[in-house]
Amino acid sequence: MSNPKKKFFAHETAVVDEPASIGDGTKIWHFSHIMSGATIGSGCNIGQNVFIGSTAQIGNNVKIQNNVSVYDGIVIEDDVFCGPSCVFTNVIRPRSAFPRKDRTFDTTVVKEGATIGANATIICGTTIGEHALIGAGSVVTKDVLPYSLYFGNPARQRGWVCECGGKLSEPAHNKKEYICPACARKYRKKGKGIHPADAA
Repeated sequence: MSNPKKKFFAHETAVVDEPASIGDGTKIWHFSHIMSGATIGSGCNIGQNVFIGSTAQIGNNVKIQNNVSVYDGIVIEDDVFCGPSCVFTNVIRPRSAFPRKDRTFDTTVVKEGATIGANATIICGTTIGEHALIGAGSVVTKDVLPYSLYFGNPARQRGWVCECGGKLSEPAHNKKEYICPACARKYRKKGKGIHPADAA
């Protein structure tokens, strides 16, 4: 169904508990459940069988593929891609007999432009940096630097990626710039990370 007040689309099998904040042009597909209090930006695509918790925050132009649960304590910024069946957690040591709902959930932040591959698991309390790329099936247990390529179990840094997603080659001898072979964007080293060459 479409909601004339909100200008978003929700499939007839989707459940949207009011009040929830959902931006213009967002599409919510089959059998998904949006909890009351959730915040979803504009232009998002929420795939089939997706759950979004009541304190979850999702930015603009986010794509969440099928079978993903975004629990309380998860913050997803603009232009993030969450691959099919990727997993977020929000409690480090869960016990059925000892519920943790009376405490604050461990916050996970996925920064602008990052990609999480299919079936990857993100352990709570981590931050995934801007435009980072997490490979399919990876298990992320620590913070991920912006523009970094992480994969494996546990996930480790395997290189750098461009904003467009292209893998950056190491600079040639005596060169300081990484150049994307796909789009020619340039990056420079800064501390342990890299940043766009034209950034201040």
